[in-house]
Formats: sequence, structure tokens, C-alpha cells
Amino acid sequence: MALKCGIVGLPNVGKSTLFNAISNNKAEAANFPFCTIEPNVGVISVPDKRLQILEGLVDPERVLPTTMEFVDIAGLVKGASKGEGLGNQFLANIREVDAIVHVIRCFEDENIVHVDGKVDPVSDKEIIDTELQLRDLDSVEKKIQKTQKIAKTGEAKAKKNLEVLEKYKEALLAGNSVRSVEMDKDDKDEAISELQLLTDKPVIYVANVDEGAINDGNKHVEALKEAVKDEDAQVIIVSASIEAQIAELEDAEEREIFLSEYGLSESGLDQLIGVSYSLLNLITYFTAGKKEVRAWTIVKGWKAPAAAGVIHTDFEKGFIRAEVMKLSDYEEYKTEQGCKEAGKMSVEGKEYVVSDGDIMHFRFNV
Repeated sequence: MALKCGIVGLPNVGKSTLFNAISNNKAEAANFPFCTIEPNVGVISVPDKRLQILEGLVDPERVLPTTMEFVDIAGLVKGASKGEGLGNQFLANIREVDAIVHVIRCFEDENIVHVDGKVDPVSDKEIIDTELQLRDLDSVEKKIQKTQKIAKTGEAKAKKNLEVLEKYKEALLAGNSVRSVEMDKDDKDEAISELQLLTDKPVIYVANVDEGAINDGNKHVEALKEAVKDEDAQVIIVSASIEAQIAELEDAEEREIFLSEYGLSESGLDQLIGVSYSLLNLITYFTAGKKEVRAWTIVKGWKAPAAAGVIHTDFEKGFIRAEVMKLSDYEEYKTEQGCKEAGKMSVEGKEYVVSDGDIMHFRFNV
């Protein structure tokens, strides 16, 4: 399963510059609104040092990391929920992503025009929040109208759904996002799953700063953090210009030296990936053989058959058992056979919950 994150924000906040830095695609970057019209999609490899360890132990023909998609979506303006600018297109594109990466300008530069004429990260955030909430409110109200008709017949399920929808409507009218409403998961899924509400998606705020603020931030970053402190979201500080320079360095050692010069232990991209996986409750397991060492992304808590299904649906349908090793044991005993002989390969059935970093072989029959 490839994780898909949508990079959003007002025009000229650094979305396309950041996208260009973290993807192999090159989105046009220019100093005017709506430079990005169609969403650019970049597929990147997720860095994982455990793959390097396995490669050294197995010496496979190829190594395949898991991947992550970033979608650079057109800049939003006030009135997007009513179709202003590229609003309808923008909002439709957001529905397709798993998480929202909201890039917010936290730097001063008189040479780069701000769509509202001033740098105000809190106002920028609220503009996009409002537009997404208004679109969701429209979706919820339409669903309420349909559900009311069914509820009048006395159907219990419709009555329950109506209660849930009314709570979401109340939250949206108050200027709150759907994700802020505490709700039983089953009730929520029943009532709004097909709506794909925009403000129900998890969000990561990226404070785009200049190079001088990359370590300690600035007043704009602090204002943004204060504004989102009650949300279930994280703020990460990134300099799109630094990320662009990192992207030009192909040698890993050169990248480490470059990062150290700025006092950084990891790139903004690595931070973003880590936060994305945590936010979406994702983990990685591995398959390892002479032909291929590969990383696979699954949701934390998945059982072995579901994990096997990520490789191929037949693996899940005909699942018999999983043979599981831990990376630390593989490192100690060097080979799969060594793990077997040391009793460090477990045989697990359908109820086994996969752990992050498991090395797995699946036995199946179709």
C-alpha cells in the first residue's frame, strides 16, 4: 500500500519548491498564483536503514524500499469552496489523499509575493481550514436531508446516522474540523464514510522557514504552533530552499556533511515521512531472499493474512502460516538457516499481529 500525501497551501508558500526537492518530478515553480494547475505526483522511496542491514546479510539481486506518493495540489484562495480560483479542482484532488501536508509560509521575503500582501501563518491556516470546512458542511447538510427522509420512516439506523451527522454539522458551523469531533468509529463509518470529508483527514503542518530559522524557528513558527496546539497534529520546521540543495546531492556522505553544517540530524523529508507514518499508524515489515529484499507498508495492528495480502490477494485468501524472524536475531545468526537452528524463527497463524521490522515468509495455498 502506497501512502499518498497531498501538499496543500496558499499560492507562493513554497509547495512546489518543496515538492521538487522531495520528488523526481519537477513541478513548475513561479512567483504568481495558480502556477500548479494539474496535481503533480511524485513517488519517492522511503529511506530505511534496516534495508541496508538486510542487504548486507542476504546479498540479494535487488533491494526494493517501500514508496510514498506526494501530490502537489493547486494553491487555494478564499472562496474555493464556492469555486473561486481553482477551488473545485483543488478540493476534488484532496479527497484522493490519505493525509494532508499543509505548507505554511513562515519566512519574510519581499521578492516573493504573498497572495494577501503580508506574512501571517495563522491567517493562512484559517483560510484553508475555512474553505475545507465549508465544503464539508455542504456535503454533510446534503446527507442530512437524505437521511431525514429515511429516519421519518422509523428506521433505527437512519436515526442514529442523523444524530452523528448533526454533531458534525454543529462542529463545522462552529469553525471546527470533523477530525476534532470524538465519535465511535463504527458510528462514524456508518454515517460519513462515503462522503470522504476533507477535514476528517489527518494533517501535518509544515512551517516553511528561511535557512536562518531552520533550527530554532521564528515568531511565525511560534504563532503557528500556538494556533494548532489543541489539534491532533504536528508542526515540523522545514526550509524548502535547504531541501532543494539536499536534493542535488546524490552521495549519502555528502548529504550528511551538508546537514551537519546546518546542525541537522535528518532532512525535512525524513522528518515528514516519519511523522506521516506515525500519524497514519503505519509500520513496515520485510521479505528477504536472494532474488529480492523488500519493504512493505501496513497498518499497525494488522494480522498476518492481511499483511500477506499487501503482496498479493492470493496470499491472504490462501494463507496457511507465516514464518517470522526478528532483525536483531537475523543480525546475530547471519542467515535464515542460522535463525532456524537457534530457534529464532517462529511459525505464526492467522491471529499473529505483525510487528514493525518483522522479516516474514508466507506459506499459502490457492
